[in-house]
Amino acid sequence: MEIGNLEGLEPVSPNGQYFSSDVITLSVLAVLEFEIPIIDAESQTMSLLKNVFLPISPRFSSIMVENDGKKEWKRVEVKLEDHVNIPTFPSNLSPESYDEYLEDYLSKLSTERYPQGKPLWEVHIIKYPTSNAAGNVIFKFHHALGDGYSLMGALISTLQRADNPSLPLTFPSRQQSESKKRENFFVTKIFSSACNTISDIWCGISKTLKEDDLTPIKSSNDAIEFLPSTIATMTFSLDQLKSIKNKLGVTLNDVLTGMIFFGTRLYMQEIDQSSSTADCTAMVLLNTRIMGDYMPIEEMIKPNSKMPWGNRFTFLHVPIPHLTELSNAEDFIRNAHKMIKRKRNSLAAYFTSRLLEIVNKFGSHEASSRYIHRTLKNSSMVISNMIGPVEQMSLANHPIKGFYFLVPGLPQGFDITIVSYTGKVRLAFKMEKGIIDPQKLKSCMENALDMIVKDSNKNPKLNN
Repeated sequence: MEIGNLEGLEPVSPNGQYFSSDVITLSVLAVLEFEIPIIDAESQTMSLLKNVFLPISPRFSSIMVENDGKKEWKRVEVKLEDHVNIPTFPSNLSPESYDEYLEDYLSKLSTERYPQGKPLWEVHIIKYPTSNAAGNVIFKFHHALGDGYSLMGALISTLQRADNPSLPLTFPSRQQSESKKRENFFVTKIFSSACNTISDIWCGISKTLKEDDLTPIKSSNDAIEFLPSTIATMTFSLDQLKSIKNKLGVTLNDVLTGMIFFGTRLYMQEIDQSSSTADCTAMVLLNTRIMGDYMPIEEMIKPNSKMPWGNRFTFLHVPIPHLTELSNAEDFIRNAHKMIKRKRNSLAAYFTSRLLEIVNKFGSHEASSRYIHRTLKNSSMVISNMIGPVEQMSLANHPIKGFYFLVPGLPQGFDITIVSYTGKVRLAFKMEKGIIDPQKLKSCMENALDMIVKDSNKNPKLNN
């Protein structure tokens, strides 16, 4: 049932419109892994959704409607039972067998469209024990509702600290260091920004015209976002990654990006030696907000909030260096540090946003969606990351052992997401099924980290 009339509806943001078209539809899947079996799941979930989740944002009680070519949010009455799914798998199987059922379920969930006339979110409760958890709960959100930062904030609002529910969850500090702040001299920044902007604008335009080479991580298949996928995860020690970061004088994102690039190149070389010199590009997601800790939802939705709700992100085009271009494993982190820092110091992302707005204004949001789809399809991978809480979380008194997220709908066969939680960093790989060998890829990632650790121990500090 609809609430209200068509007057005064909230417009869907430009990014929300781009990612909810016939050309490209993006979602976010958040997978929560529980330490104990899920008991009385349906009644507890219904209560939590009604009393905590729905009040977070009116978008969770809204559908997307189109008037005169413009998409808007319209409030409706929510039937919670239509949004909660509890699948049935065969009984008394091994955790390893349920791993396969969960992977197939996530793959199927990634390709399914949202039902018409219902708010764009779902909850899926998996009661069966897997190798990593006694049970799983999957939240599926349409990306038009908000980006990872917004949806993480919403999800956190429904969770509590496992050790003491009366205390708030805390997050690692994301403030710049003093040395980083001293780098940002005004004149230097303006000059380098101008040079980098010109270069990156050309890089962005060329990426819409020229596709990456076909390699062991990129196939020639069309409509990859609708094909079955393989999903695998890895866990790394946050302290170990921080140790590398401190020794090299870079950021944690630099370490992770460099490790992923190096591990990917090792995998490509192992599968096909000739692909070691193939041109590959990663699209690295960048939050465009002023960086800081997660804010309460009530602060995010205020007008002129410094950390506003919505879709506030862009993609950086980052070339993946060849193995022959760099002398050792550590150089992959140095290169990632240099490239990401340079692209952050560029206005190309702003230019791209303005270009899409112009296309949207004088053409249509579908035209803007096609531009984004083509740019993503022509690259080889997407990397997205979020910061999770320091303390263990619980949902309805069920401690959460671990969690990860996926971004279905991307027109690539290799998507990597990263999230930190309780002293660990979780990488999730969503791969086109039958194209990438998940076990061999994970082995190459482990080898990459081992080699980086050895190199960083030899060289205590990166000279900027």
